Amino acid sequence: MTDSAAREQDAAETESAFSHPAVAPDASASYGSHPDQVIDFYAPREGRTGAPVVVVLHGGAWRAPYDRAHMSPFADFLARRGFAVANVEYRRGSELPQQRGSGPVAGRWPETFDDVAAALDALPELLARELPAADGRRIVVTGHSAGGQLALWAAARHVLPEGSPWRLPRPPALRGVVALAPIADFASAVGLDVCSGAIGQLLGAAEDFAGRSAYADPARLLPTGIATVVVQGTTDLTVPAAVSEAFVDAAAKEGETVGLTLLPDVGHFPLIDPAADACAVVAEEIAQLAW
Repeated sequence: MTDSAAREQDAAETESAFSHPAVAPDASASYGSHPDQVIDFYAPREGRTGAPVVVVLHGGAWRAPYDRAHMSPFADFLARRGFAVANVEYRRGSELPQQRGSGPVAGRWPETFDDVAAALDALPELLARELPAADGRRIVVTGHSAGGQLALWAAARHVLPEGSPWRLPRPPALRGVVALAPIADFASAVGLDVCSGAIGQLLGAAEDFAGRSAYADPARLLPTGIATVVVQGTTDLTVPAAVSEAFVDAAAKEGETVGLTLLPDVGHFPLIDPAADACAVVAEEIAQLAW
């Protein structure tokens, strides 16, 4: 595929993914006092009881303009497949305008991670209240792009460095993780300038980068012992397949097998587009872990 054809395909895929209207949740609940500390819940359609739970973490380079609304059609798609879904919001970007016209800041340290940890910790209580018919013993975390990084991170909190405020004393009670085109290996992503310097913005100034990456880079938080699958399009121009492949290689070096499902001629957004065949593949990967 030529560069121009790849760009045309990417534009068409992006347009399709963002063409779906937002789907209102069945319930919403706060897990903190900040307006962004909220989870939208989607009940499994047809009133199914005992449905496994899918936690959805949206992408958008950890930047404020991108919120959970663009993942609501995907959440609804999963609910129509029989899952109970928790679509998580978290603090992103900066409360201050970015300087010098370079666009919104990626991520907030440590708030972005504070929120993901708090949301997962609050989930059992919120599920019991908002979706009591769901099976909180069967939870799969999925996330797209930057949300894929957060999904992998959420499953690795028990291997965070000692002293981390997010560290868990034991592995989280998850059936697995399905990471969708995740920013999963910071070294390769920085080398490829994924999302225009987003990782550098997330971790902060150069003097903070090395230390903070030890707490945030999924490729450095291995092995987890949590079943993990990565789904990646081979023609992804936003997060190239090389980033996922580097993460899978890093896991293998630590003695852990991570599944890698490569979808030929698929870009970044079909993975969360209910109109795309790739989205059905994602749902099947989730089902393999959840059921």
